[in-house]
Amino acid sequence: MNVAQLLARTAQVYPDAPAIFRGTRLVCNYRELARRAACIAGYLRNTLKLVPGDRVALFMTNNTEYLEAMYGIWYAGLAAVPINAKLHAREAEFILQDAGASALFLSDDMADVLPALQAPDLRATFVAGGDSYDELLRAAPIAQIEPRTRNDLAWLFYTSGTTGRPKGVIESHGNLLAMTMCYFTDVDPASRDDAIVYAAPMSHGAGLYNFPHVLIGARHVVPDSGGFDPQELVGLAAQLRNASLFAAPTMVKRLVEHVAATGADTSGFKTIVYGGGPMYAEDIRHALAVMGDCFVQIYGQGESPMTITALSRAQLAERNHPRYDVRLASVGVAQSLVEVRVADADGKPLPPDTVGEVLVKGAPVMQGYWNNPEATAQALHDGWLLTGDLGSIDADGFLTLRDRSKDVIISGGSNIYPREVEEVLLLDPAVHEVSVVGRPHPEWGEDVIAFVALHPGKTTTVAELDTLCLDHIARFKRPKEYRFVELLPKNNYGKVLKTELRKILMQETNRK
Repeated sequence: MNVAQLLARTAQVYPDAPAIFRGTRLVCNYRELARRAACIAGYLRNTLKLVPGDRVALFMTNNTEYLEAMYGIWYAGLAAVPINAKLHAREAEFILQDAGASALFLSDDMADVLPALQAPDLRATFVAGGDSYDELLRAAPIAQIEPRTRNDLAWLFYTSGTTGRPKGVIESHGNLLAMTMCYFTDVDPASRDDAIVYAAPMSHGAGLYNFPHVLIGARHVVPDSGGFDPQELVGLAAQLRNASLFAAPTMVKRLVEHVAATGADTSGFKTIVYGGGPMYAEDIRHALAVMGDCFVQIYGQGESPMTITALSRAQLAERNHPRYDVRLASVGVAQSLVEVRVADADGKPLPPDTVGEVLVKGAPVMQGYWNNPEATAQALHDGWLLTGDLGSIDADGFLTLRDRSKDVIISGGSNIYPREVEEVLLLDPAVHEVSVVGRPHPEWGEDVIAFVALHPGKTTTVAELDTLCLDHIARFKRPKEYRFVELLPKNNYGKVLKTELRKILMQETNRK
């Protein structure tokens, strides 16, 4: 079944229900949202002559056109390729080329990157709010939604690998529909009275949560700021009521600090789903004390989006449970449509409370990586996804993450892969060796720290290294500190010991 049927059904059953808001201003109802999607689809199919399975990219900040464009893509039987709006133009260019994107949607504040993008397969570019986009909305609507099977590509999400080279995660219509069902059973029983607020990027998990809310006929709200602002968010919740959102732990912390400092009324919030990085037990304990029982935790990856485990509102509220402290530090239990196990190096399940790699299997798990059979073979074994995360499951089924087998740094809810940053820094001819690691940060989770060893007799500066990074990668991936060292610690095989570097940073943090 095509995920676009979710919108078509709601537009038939609740045509006059309010659909999209910009702040508190109504933009359109479900009848109009479906009409716009059908017109966009008609243009993509009949004018551009795209065929089912073709990829269409969205390089957009959060805006009301995002949902229209996505459903227009799906109405036409095409696949959406969401690109993080924080990425550098060169990074976006790689994704466009690798995906073979035939068309591109840009938000108006991203239009200036267009001249820098080289993507030979692109037939057209549409800027939201511009003449090209208005032409889409004037097109004849597609006659009917293009049929799709459960295994057909719907969402091609690029997530960096440990090598720093982005990989396209193939999420099918069946995968996304399974994720939608998990939302209702494991996260929140959404209703038509709800308002899902897109305070986090719609290119990521926040955007995926459109599906259950479209299906139920709820309201979709893009803040006037287009992103996360605690004061704005509290105001929106107060006016709209029954507000729900997905937020990274750093966002939750900032929101809670704002509420604690101002005494703001938070009765307008229904559900805050947090995930995308570690949430310290004391932080969520404080959040519950300040804002009440409105929180739900999820653990997922791009390869199994939002759907590995969940720590429910009820479990977070069960403060008298004898194992409450343990559960508070966990990421919950397996969601309804997946199996989760902790396994040894051979994939064999381990006993309770034994640390091993977290594996997940089920309907939401990806089909594989786009044009990358080697990476697919490494990640999927007999239907099980190897997450690369280390954890343990207790006798009650609660999963606690212990460490990451990959070196990914999570800062502000965004994944940063050290190899990607290291390769850029090595472009400086003075740099002999470099190792990038994460340092704990009280607000952002982790800071990016680069240890740099120079060639004898060569010099460079922090400013030059900063400029190099800004020319090649997104600003948020840039190291917050450069440490010049004579040598990097290595083992007997010549491999850099990042554990030693992290130990240095941890000792310094503990002494503060």
